[in-house]
Amino acid sequence: MRKITEISTLLKARRQELKWSQKDFLMAIGMTQQQYQRLESGRDMRMSTLFRVLDAVGLECVILPKELAASIAGQTQANRVAEEQAASSLEAKLKALED
Repeated sequence: MRKITEISTLLKARRQELKWSQKDFLMAIGMTQQQYQRLESGRDMRMSTLFRVLDAVGLECVILPKELAASIAGQTQANRVAEEQAASSLEAKLKALED
């Protein structure tokens, strides 16, 4: 990640994945609405705030060499594609059984 907005986007997506409202999230991390809106809008944040937020949503911050991070990202994408293909195949088989 190279930009704070990427982190903000990731955090918002994770909050939505957990099906938490902003209010639920605020309660979990002990922030005010204004503080949290700044965070989700991509404004600069303190490291201590970032770690507190990551902990609340079950994420971890890991620092890696760029080459290794790129390799992991590529592997993760390949895994996602394989999972989507497997799910589609399973859905097709289930549909065939229904017919």
